[in-house]
Amino acid sequence: MENPSVALTVSQLNRRARQLLETHLPLVWVEGEISNLSRPASGHLYFTLKDEQAQVRCAMFRNRIALTTFRPENGDHVLARCRVSLYEGRGDFQLIVEHLEQAGYGALQRQFDALKNRLAAEGLFSDTHKLPLPTLPARIGIISSPTGAALHDILSVLARRFPSIPVRIYPTVVQGKEAAAQIADAIALANEDNQCDVLIVGRGGGSLEDLWPFNEEIVARAIYSSHIPIVSAVGHEVDFTIADFVADYRAPTPSAAAEVLSPDGTKLINLFRDMEKLLLRTITRHLQSISQRTDSLGKRLRHPGEQLRHQQRRLTYLSERLQQQVVLATGQRQMLLQHVEKRLGAVHPGIELRRQQQRQSNLSARLLRAISNQFEQKRHRWKNSLQLLNAVSPLNTLERGYAIVLNERQQILRHVSDASPGDLITARLMDGTLQCTIEKITPERSK
Repeated sequence: MENPSVALTVSQLNRRARQLLETHLPLVWVEGEISNLSRPASGHLYFTLKDEQAQVRCAMFRNRIALTTFRPENGDHVLARCRVSLYEGRGDFQLIVEHLEQAGYGALQRQFDALKNRLAAEGLFSDTHKLPLPTLPARIGIISSPTGAALHDILSVLARRFPSIPVRIYPTVVQGKEAAAQIADAIALANEDNQCDVLIVGRGGGSLEDLWPFNEEIVARAIYSSHIPIVSAVGHEVDFTIADFVADYRAPTPSAAAEVLSPDGTKLINLFRDMEKLLLRTITRHLQSISQRTDSLGKRLRHPGEQLRHQQRRLTYLSERLQQQVVLATGQRQMLLQHVEKRLGAVHPGIELRRQQQRQSNLSARLLRAISNQFEQKRHRWKNSLQLLNAVSPLNTLERGYAIVLNERQQILRHVSDASPGDLITARLMDGTLQCTIEKITPERSK
């Protein structure tokens, strides 16, 4: 049995879950329909992305919204490039949207999706089949056009970072009807030669039609069958091909592929730079999380207990002032007594002392009565304040059989027009909450 003394707090569990999601899941593209769109005063954007079977919460921060070329609205069909995350404050699984664009499929795009789904179902994209990249390759093979800019970029990066690595080029066309077959033959030839530790397969950027040879099934199966690790380096960072999913590693550009495979003599400096970038990203995400939590808390009701705590703090302050006044008054009386003693003349000191003692006794009794009266008045005012707060407290209303109804964004519903069938609502009662789904709305007819 596990030891309950090492149990996690809810905050610790949510934080670990968020870190696990953000560390192990890369940027993903998600397609769906926007619903429940919200634009708070912070400038951020909150919405739900849904399809026919599921939905997921999304947050897009204002620095990313400024880069969007259209104004998102409910019902828009969109493509979103996102980071998978978790909002720690509520434990909600969510997507942090980095880029948003309107979706639209052509014939090639539908063909791309069909092949991608089929190959994924066969397991060609599974991580269990991917080979590790060598730390220091003995020879790098490059499958690309011998006249293309991609080959020039790869060779330039290798010469700058680690020029002693040998390179073997397998020339092939990378565009047109014959390109896919030539690329597959080059991969097979490199495996037959078995002279390279790793292969780079790629080309420069272009349109979907230009990159199509890398979306052909023959290329995908050639990459999958290779016993030599393959790095896919096709197009620019935003370009994704079938080859990227099958390859053992996907580089955003040909230059990036060369950087991944070549060690750097300034590794220590780059390590400090990477740590700095990681710190900045962590701070940014933390600030974004705080901003998101601030938006959420701003929509919640202020609890009546806050007023009670305010009154308690005020009562404590007044009590401390009263004690200070008692000490001050006692000191003044002592000073007055010393002054009277100096003025004593013919009167016998014993008689005057007894008279002053009697007077001090009377003053002390009056002071105690005054203190008691002050405490009683403050106590009475405090009780009246409690009764007034209890009278206006929503909790008393709940005890009479009423309920507070909130939507998914924790906003109070006052009119039936603020909700729709199918919405998830929360009804807060005297002793708990009910999670409900609206099946039907019947407005009350005007009398």
